[in-house]
Amino acid sequence: MKVLLMDVNCKYSSTGKIVYDLYTKLREDGHEAAIAYGRGSLVGEENIYRFSPQWEVYLHALLTRITGYTSCFSYIATRRAIKYIEKFQPEVVHLHDMHGYFVNIITLAEYLKKKRIKTVWTFHCEFMYTGKCGHAYECEKWKTQCGKCPRLHEYPKSQLFDCTKSMQKRKKAILSNWRLLTIVTPSEWLQSRVQKSFLHDKKVMVVHNGTDTSVFQPQMTEKLREKLRIENKKVVLAVAPNLMSEEKGGNYVLKIAEKCENGDIVFILVGANEELDYCGNNVISVGTIKDNKVLAQYYSLADAFVICSKKETFSMTTVEALCCGTPVVGFCAGAPEAIALKEYSTFVEYGNLNKLTMALLDVLERNESNREQIALVAKKHYSKDVMTRKYFEIYKQ
Repeated sequence: MKVLLMDVNCKYSSTGKIVYDLYTKLREDGHEAAIAYGRGSLVGEENIYRFSPQWEVYLHALLTRITGYTSCFSYIATRRAIKYIEKFQPEVVHLHDMHGYFVNIITLAEYLKKKRIKTVWTFHCEFMYTGKCGHAYECEKWKTQCGKCPRLHEYPKSQLFDCTKSMQKRKKAILSNWRLLTIVTPSEWLQSRVQKSFLHDKKVMVVHNGTDTSVFQPQMTEKLREKLRIENKKVVLAVAPNLMSEEKGGNYVLKIAEKCENGDIVFILVGANEELDYCGNNVISVGTIKDNKVLAQYYSLADAFVICSKKETFSMTTVEALCCGTPVVGFCAGAPEAIALKEYSTFVEYGNLNKLTMALLDVLERNESNREQIALVAKKHYSKDVMTRKYFEIYKQ
């Protein structure tokens, strides 16, 4: 089978890793696979092609800010992407995150429909049924009709015009009469959201995101403990890109750390690259970690993983922590509490800092030595092999 995977990234970011894992496993199993992606570093491997020039990404972002229209530009990049599809001649095109100023979604979708190419589209966020938002948060206009967007100046931002009503209509026109389209979501929570949108009459399948469990598994961490000088400390880990943003909730982690500054608990932050509001002796910020093997060591080092996101449509960090045998504590944010292993996780209502602190201390106090068991159960649900097998069944259908 010939499968072309398309995403904003390749090998990096959560969706970029998923796309590369699918590509690798399909090829290992004897199938032809290729990746066409829009942004990021060049990947010099067979059948991997970055089609969007960097200057056009900047131009696309500028035009979005001026006009208010999203994913409606990148004419050169989209033409390149279509030429690559025609060259590779896939039996199935598998779309992932198609926003990010790198492709004209309208043109690409119309081409796939016209050529009757079987298409799988994994919605990793809410972008394709809202006027522009990747996360609708508390807004529910997407259920009826977008317009007068309360998050107009947030990504993908518009400085002047609100075109969310028009954009939602365009997306509805693209998706509603697309017969050879299969929609997939990574979580049951996001599936239920899609089914409340204008796509309510579409069949929506669920395939949980998978990770490389040969990397994300319990690791030896003695040397890392020595390096960080935390030999006798309990460790709480928080990981997210832009961890200190409001969306990822890093400041909640710092508030808990401040409450626990006189204890034997150290808080390690991965993805916090700015100056912190609180940085006591019990806080270690290590910046961004791109090496998954190193990241797996940090997950394995932790006695608990904490997630304070405002909203998540999946949560790869939750899965990675569990696969390394680390229990999870966090705020209810949509998908994380649904995908986490219930016997090894605790979630409280969003923003309730006292309850979150108590839940975290309870997990640390119990200190259950079942890391291998947690990892074993997580692997059965969230390995990339399980994910690839489920997607391949969809490709065959």
